[in-house]
Formats: sequence, C-alpha cells, structure tokens
Amino acid sequence: MNMHIFMMEIIEEIAGKYRIRISNSESFTELFFNPITKQIEFLRKNNLTRFLQENEYQLRKMLHNKKHNTFYKGFRLKFVLRDKKDVAEFNDRSKIVVLDNRQNQYQSYVVSEGQKNIYKIYTDGSFQEKSRQGAFALIIKDLKDAYYFHTEKVECQNSNLIELLAAMRGLERLSKIEKIRIITDSQYVRKGLTEWIVNWKLNDWYTVNGEKVKHIDYWKRFEQLSQHKYIEFQWVKGHSNHFENTLCDLYAKETAKR
Repeated sequence: MNMHIFMMEIIEEIAGKYRIRISNSESFTELFFNPITKQIEFLRKNNLTRFLQENEYQLRKMLHNKKHNTFYKGFRLKFVLRDKKDVAEFNDRSKIVVLDNRQNQYQSYVVSEGQKNIYKIYTDGSFQEKSRQGAFALIIKDLKDAYYFHTEKVECQNSNLIELLAAMRGLERLSKIEKIRIITDSQYVRKGLTEWIVNWKLNDWYTVNGEKVKHIDYWKRFEQLSQHKYIEFQWVKGHSNHFENTLCDLYAKETAKR
C-alpha cells in the first residue's frame, strides 16, 4: 500500500466555505469544503483531483476530524493518503492491524487472522479517580503457552497514557523477539502507531487541529521499540469476559489501590 504525501493550505473563506489548495511535488488542485454541511466541491480536473476522489474517504476523514474553529486562512498541514486504503477494514475492530517495521520501512495493513506462532502481550490499565492512582498490568504468553505477569504503579493520571505505557513495557520485555501481538482494549494504542503517527511526524508532532500531540516522548519511544519488529495489534472489548484482558484489568486495579 503506497503512501503519498500532500500539503494542504486554506486559501480563503467564502460564505462559510473554505477554498483549500492541495499539492504534491508535481501538481496541485483546489476544492471547497464546508465544515458544517461536510460538502466537498472539487474546483479543478486533473490527475491529482482524480487521485483525491479515488481516496475521498481518507480525505473526508481528515477534514471531518478538524474542528470548525480551526479552519482559517493560512492554515497549512502535511498529510498522507494511502493509495486505495480500505478504511472500513482499518476501522473494523474485529480485524488485526499489522505494523511491519522489520526492514525499517513503515508498513501497516489489516489481516483477518494473525500469525499462529507468535508471542502475545495482553495489557490493560486502570486509573482510580477517587485516589488519583494509576497502574497497568500485562501478561506475556510465549510460544509454549506459558504466562508471565507484570504489574506496575505509575505517576501519570491519564488513562490513554497508562494504556500506552503497558504496551511499551511489554515490548521492552520482549526486546529480542521479532514477532509480537499486542492485545488491548485501547483504540489509542491500536491506531496511534499504525495510522496516526505518520501525519504527526510530518507536522512536527501537531494534529490536524493545529494542537501539539499529547505524550510525544512516549510515542517516540513506542515507535523506537517497534523498530525491526512485526507487531500485530488486536483489539478486545473491555469487560467482555475475555480471560487475559479480565485478568489484566483485575491486576491493574489491585495495583492502583496499593
């Protein structure tokens, strides 16, 4: 799946619509976008326009996620579109998202079933609002189905970051293992490294809304830990009687209460 880099710039506002120029190293096109009605109107006919129309779902997702009050003349953003990316597949929580970083070439894609002979890291985090205490737990399952447990209390008071720390600690413990599956109930963890981080890095760690990405140093470390590895990200619904996820949830809560 080839990735293509573009620059978008908001040129002007006309009656609630924003004229946006999108360019690459070879060409440019323009469109009108209305943040209220979500209507897109392409203003030029060329190869770049055809490419954007073929991948309009990805373009729309970016524009739809941008807050209304962050549209203004002069706003600039770099972004990536993946040629013929099946967005529905990536959004299907029953599917496994793969990050293959073994050749230092960022590759992410979706599979229905993961590899059978693979180390597994089950993670969960807990933040207790009353005590303002947080912790995470992880279970590592090796190729012989043996379990290894780890729990850790943390100072941070952010649930997303706690979930991220759990996945990072699991990768640190399996630093010499090439193929790993991370099983998590966090979409923040599942999507961050496989989809979002590419655009964050292109924009010096700013989001589509012009805001600084949260927990940058941790995401940089997470990406570093993924180098030379094949990682599958499997999402499970929290509190759904999934055996290992339930264990991690219980261990994390108990550790946070200590």
